[in-house]
Amino acid sequence: MGDIPSHLMRNSVPSAALDRIDLAIIAALQKNARLSNKELAAKVNLAPSSCLARVRKLMETKVLEGFHAEVNPGALGVSLQAIIAVRLRRHSRVKFRSLYAHIRRFPEVLQVFHVSGLNDLLLHVAVRDVAHLRDLIVDELATRSEVANCETSVIFSLLRNPSHLVQGKA
Repeated sequence: MGDIPSHLMRNSVPSAALDRIDLAIIAALQKNARLSNKELAAKVNLAPSSCLARVRKLMETKVLEGFHAEVNPGALGVSLQAIIAVRLRRHSRVKFRSLYAHIRRFPEVLQVFHVSGLNDLLLHVAVRDVAHLRDLIVDELATRSEVANCETSVIFSLLRNPSHLVQGKA
């Protein structure tokens, strides 16, 4: 059975509520979220009813937050991805919340990172082409009163790290 990697334990207290079976369930679902309950139960040596109860509890307690499909953006006509670094004009919770609410409206925005350093936000976006990217930045970001500056980096390639938060033999 797997353990939580040490890099995640440095500044946190391990949850006593998660035992080795919970960690094995998490590790198995990270590798393949499409496992049936019967297959998952066999991997972690539980009865299917006990396994289902544990998965439901992991979902109720927000340990498991969702199950997702990997989608090929090109198959949907999305041929360009970029990171947009956004610097706020002034730092206030009201301004940040206003901009964040605005950004959340756009399906092109895949992820938003609130970061330290020179920039305040990093937006991972997926768009049809350069014109679509330009319009998103010019019309929806750079003209906002909260925004002081936008810098864009086009993503040439993306390598997803195959490691998971919990690793195990599941």
